Amino acid sequence: MVASGAGASGTLVQLQPAAAKRYTVAIVGPPNAGKSTLFNRLTGMRQKVANYPGVTVEQRWGKLQVARGKEVDLIDLPGIYSLDPRSEDEQVTRDVLAGVMPGTPKPDAVLLILDATNLGRHLMLAAPILSLGLPTLVILNMADDLERRGGRIDTQAIAKKLGAPVVLVSAARGHGMGPVHEFLHGEFAVPAPVELPVLNNPPKCRAWATHVSQGAYRAPAPPLWSRRLDSVFLNRLWGPLIFLTIVVLVFQAIFTAAPPIMDGMEAIINSSGRWVGTHLPESMWKDLLLEGVWGGVGGVLVFLPQILVLFLFIGILEDSGYLARAALIADRTMARVGLQGKSFIPLLSAYACAVPAIMATRTIESKRDRIATILIAPFMTCSARLPVYTLVIAAFIPERALLGPLLGTRAAAMLGLYVLGFVAAVITARVLKSSILKSDRTPFVLELPAYRWPRLQSLGLRLYDRAKVFLRRAGTVILAVAIVLWVLAHVPTIGGKAPEIRDSLAGTIGRTIEPVIAPLGFNWKIGIGLISSLAAREVIVGTLGTIYGIESAEGDSRSLQAALQHDLTPGGAVALLVFFAFAMQCMSTVAIVRKETGGWKWPIVQFAYMSGLAYVCAFLANRLVTALL
Repeated sequence: MVASGAGASGTLVQLQPAAAKRYTVAIVGPPNAGKSTLFNRLTGMRQKVANYPGVTVEQRWGKLQVARGKEVDLIDLPGIYSLDPRSEDEQVTRDVLAGVMPGTPKPDAVLLILDATNLGRHLMLAAPILSLGLPTLVILNMADDLERRGGRIDTQAIAKKLGAPVVLVSAARGHGMGPVHEFLHGEFAVPAPVELPVLNNPPKCRAWATHVSQGAYRAPAPPLWSRRLDSVFLNRLWGPLIFLTIVVLVFQAIFTAAPPIMDGMEAIINSSGRWVGTHLPESMWKDLLLEGVWGGVGGVLVFLPQILVLFLFIGILEDSGYLARAALIADRTMARVGLQGKSFIPLLSAYACAVPAIMATRTIESKRDRIATILIAPFMTCSARLPVYTLVIAAFIPERALLGPLLGTRAAAMLGLYVLGFVAAVITARVLKSSILKSDRTPFVLELPAYRWPRLQSLGLRLYDRAKVFLRRAGTVILAVAIVLWVLAHVPTIGGKAPEIRDSLAGTIGRTIEPVIAPLGFNWKIGIGLISSLAAREVIVGTLGTIYGIESAEGDSRSLQAALQHDLTPGGAVALLVFFAFAMQCMSTVAIVRKETGGWKWPIVQFAYMSGLAYVCAFLANRLVTALL
């Protein structure tokens, strides 16, 4: 069988019938060439994410059934421009391709994906990849954009010069994927040898790339509408205003689009809990199941729709190409605090979770900039804070229109908390970069991707991954804490019966720390929540759900809001929001900071600083609101 299709070179790689063997194929390419889109297109939901041994770089594995009895393992490697590594993720790509990454087999073949609309520069990566001597299929992506903008590629001519098969595809639309599947279906042969440039000499690589594309490639005309959009989005005045408007609309959507879905989820959880309760005999296990699992875990699960709405909008902005422009806008702000635009991407990802955000700082070449970014990343309002914010805001702030349908009081409060975390990060970065982490500013270079319409499949897989992460945490960390808390709330037994929760071991722990947190407007129940939330921030919602569920035998969000209104003053409610805006209530983040910085020095400093700042600001917030009211 011979690879065929648009641009495949049938004389260069001979593919034999598939054997019953498991192959490993690496997907390699520059950033924004469509690697992840191709990976998602080939693997669908058969994916897993983990870390490479000994480093914090994520590895994405996927499986593809190519024939009966034969599967291919696909590895989506970090984006690179060359095999001369300058950062940890580039080093990982090089080590995997060289077969020296522990725990990862050397690839049997490579899918090299390049942007067909930017081929003159992307072809420079082909030289070092082909020099590895691995069977390689060169995939020229963005075929739809190329055709629409009047570009042209003679894939046969380029394949002859490269000594490897070349195909033109649109990974986003799924066009031209036949030759890719045929390549993966067959045995892999080493590409024909061709004359390659001196690989560590960028000018010679650039000249070689020009030679390969000469006469076989007509670059597409830059789209007029793209230049017009950039003239607005990157404008020094309109750019930041548009970015702020988009942020406001996203937060308003969280409080308008998600609640109906949340109500439906809550109804399902409550009705399923009642159904289970009617079919189980009275026992300790029934109480544990209803009060611990349904009251604790169920109380957190209802906030999943809001988290997914947030990440749907982030996915749309990222896939459309807008977020790269936002990084350029942010670079001007970063410069004022001593950082650079490269810190924006990790800080942006911290709105999902600080752990991958801290891992993403590996792309920052300056060690001091990297540490500064790591130290301020947890100030960004991660999705784990969202359930806490939503619960307290819904309990204490009535919904009223501020800017008509564009902005309500609850969305404004939520936005204010996000701004509060960002301001704390900026001030902290300024202090760090003007003192112990002072360094020269490095230039910020970013390749702007073309504007594109987001694809439903890509957005769907993104939301699926986020939901899977949330549900995994709900089924492990939150479930474990809920069970432990329920047990602590039922000991010591008195006369064979569970004590009042105030007199239980959990209540005793809460009352022990109550004098410390009372100046913040918190009682012992909130104290128990603060301790449990060290495992993960959103655990406090499950903790309070369990506590109040045991007290009132009700565990829905409205009864929980009513209980908070009874136990917290407005000053205490604001203090709780402020505390969670600043506190580093996440042991996973502490662990990744220790691993990333190589010791306990920085995580201890970070935890102490954020905890102290949270306490002082919560104390001031309580006193200020109490005085005003």
